[in-house]
Amino acid sequence: MHKPGFLLLLAILGGGGYWFLQNFEVARHGEGIQITPKQASNTPAQPSAAENGSLAARLTDRISIAAFNIQVFGDSKSKKTHVMEILARIVRQYDIVAVQEIRSKNQDILPNFIDRINASGRYYEYVIGERLGRSSSKEQYAFIFDAETIEIDRNQLYTINDPDDLLHREPLVGWFRVRGPPADQAFTFSLVNIHTDPDEAGQELNALDDVFLAVRNDGRGEDDVIVLGDLNADYRHLGELGELPEIACAIMGHETNTRKTQSYDNIIFDAKATTEFTGRSGVDDFMRAYNLSQQEALEVSDHMPVWAEFTIYEGGRLGTVASQPKDSTTN
Repeated sequence: MHKPGFLLLLAILGGGGYWFLQNFEVARHGEGIQITPKQASNTPAQPSAAENGSLAARLTDRISIAAFNIQVFGDSKSKKTHVMEILARIVRQYDIVAVQEIRSKNQDILPNFIDRINASGRYYEYVIGERLGRSSSKEQYAFIFDAETIEIDRNQLYTINDPDDLLHREPLVGWFRVRGPPADQAFTFSLVNIHTDPDEAGQELNALDDVFLAVRNDGRGEDDVIVLGDLNADYRHLGELGELPEIACAIMGHETNTRKTQSYDNIIFDAKATTEFTGRSGVDDFMRAYNLSQQEALEVSDHMPVWAEFTIYEGGRLGTVASQPKDSTTN
């Protein structure tokens, strides 16, 4: 026989179950059921585990920077609603995402994607570089960023000059500042977005050390230079880029492709200069986070995003800042 409390609960749920569960808590109390109002809170709801991926909940004293090769990001992929929704949820986890492999002559790709990201109530913006490549298959780089936490100087966005044609797709450079702290205390940094050609990765990595130094010495006085993207090489095989003094890699010893067979993507910086790095970084395994099959995950991309965390204060330290991150998927 059903107890009176159970019948009462059925009646209430039948009359408006969704509203009821949003506003009241139900718990067994002795032989009956106790119904109490949920406490109001001014704290925003945290993302779900799937929305969060491998990155912990966003904190106000840190920012997260990610790199993501979305793989042939063009008209065909943009028409797959389920894929675009996963991509939007991935981007919302981070303050900035450096995107590689945008392949479309249709310039609505990024605006439409930003609309989807912001449909959740967020406020992301983007900047995009020119179409690059020696073949007919051109690609663009982009930076997608949360405009509530990050600002960009659009007048200082530029593509690296490469007169000797050493790079298949010359990196896109953007200069950013964290919102929140006073301007003279906020973390500022340059991002160098790169996708090396897999057939020429060795040659390009031997040129990226010069790119790194050129950006650091480009007249703005910015010492925090972060190279990120699809390098088509792991942290042990960075050529002359990896030989720069104090160079550090956020991703070490972890596969970054969706099939989990190779480590191609990274976030690289001068550990002595960029003391804002908190020591936390990782690979966002969206296949596991969203419970996808490998085939479903490959529809999203054949790469997983990589990310690193930084304090919001220029020169600031949050705990111990290591010259190399710990060797784990979420460092």
